[in-house]
Amino acid sequence: MGKQKKNKAYVNSSKTKKNSSPVWLFWTIGILTLGLIIFLFSGALDNNDTSTADISYENQPYLGEKDATVNIIEFGDYKCPACKNFNESTFPLIDKELIQTGKVKFYFLNYPFINVDSERSAIFGETVYKELGNETFWKFHKTLYEKQPDDQSLERQDIFTEKFLTETLGEVTSEEDVKKVTETWENKENEKALKTDEALVSELGVTSTPTLFVNGKKFEGTSIQDLVEMVDDAAKESK
Repeated sequence: MGKQKKNKAYVNSSKTKKNSSPVWLFWTIGILTLGLIIFLFSGALDNNDTSTADISYENQPYLGEKDATVNIIEFGDYKCPACKNFNESTFPLIDKELIQTGKVKFYFLNYPFINVDSERSAIFGETVYKELGNETFWKFHKTLYEKQPDDQSLERQDIFTEKFLTETLGEVTSEEDVKKVTETWENKENEKALKTDEALVSELGVTSTPTLFVNGKKFEGTSIQDLVEMVDDAAKESK
């Protein structure tokens, strides 16, 4: 009798363990599912990050009032057709609504990603800024985009040659100034200035041109009105 009772007790215990297994499996799956949801949700938050980057604007060309509290950066490539379109259609609106009204300082930084033409023109532009100053740089900048060929092939690497760049500069300044730039444009210091821009491109995760940042926050809007509203918000935050 005692032996039979012992066996019954063992059998009952085994049944209890078998019955409890699905419960533990249910909780395990539930915990894993919850963890996956939290992970995916965290990823979604990261993708919509609106944090403000700490950016140094020192030694960068800009337009606007010196005491403006809002800074806009355009990351651009002189060979990029979208950048040409931006500078001919959108920038005049930015100039009228935000720069001329004293609301912003507007900066241009290089992201020369297409090919060697992009890098050559970026370094040349850095040299113009260093040797001839802010005003001449912006004249050159505007003219270079205007002279970007409409029918260019992005694969071609013979459009923005030294001859093309010096001729473009010659349209906005004196022959003496052109000579001053051409004598120093391959200087390592000018390459260093470009690398400063490229380091910021990497830090901010810029992947295309033109890309705008307003006081360190990426502009995700689609219209000039969206940009004006973002600038107004940035101005309020800076007070």
